Amino acid sequence: MHSFTELVDRCATFTLETLRKANDRTIEALQKSGATSLVKTLQMIQLQKAIFAVGMFSIFEASLQEGLSCSNGFGEAKKILDDEGELDLKERFDDLFLAVNVLKHGRGRSYDALVESGAALPFRIKLPEESFFFEGDVSEVSTLVEVDDAFVQCCGDVISDVSGVIRRVRPEFA
Repeated sequence: MHSFTELVDRCATFTLETLRKANDRTIEALQKSGATSLVKTLQMIQLQKAIFAVGMFSIFEASLQEGLSCSNGFGEAKKILDDEGELDLKERFDDLFLAVNVLKHGRGRSYDALVESGAALPFRIKLPEESFFFEGDVSEVSTLVEVDDAFVQCCGDVISDVSGVIRRVRPEFA
């Protein structure tokens, strides 16, 4: 079987392309009808991106735990990134780790940490005083992290980059 990191890039490309096509068809249909089912379809597409990002990161954690023979895969990966001087990558990884936690759990420590780092993030978070990302966007779903194609791609890129560093240090990691 191919490694998780090899497959995750293909999964992200396939999922985003499939969702883009569905989104385009739905927007075209909305030009003729304002049916609630079409609005729900746009929201479903946005929610699917969030579900995909959370799933991608969760399965990566399991892959790390198995491949590194540890009980805290993310902690071990961060330690390896530290040891290798990959501080920028560790920061991107940690930001996405926090964002995925926010998608899973909502407001809490991870959300507070992201709010504190604010403008330095490569994605948008909904600040405490904000009710939505884009007023009038009928496709928006209620999440504290904006999960667009760029966010999903960023998750895949960081997983790939982190895996590359780990494989360099521990070639047995697949």
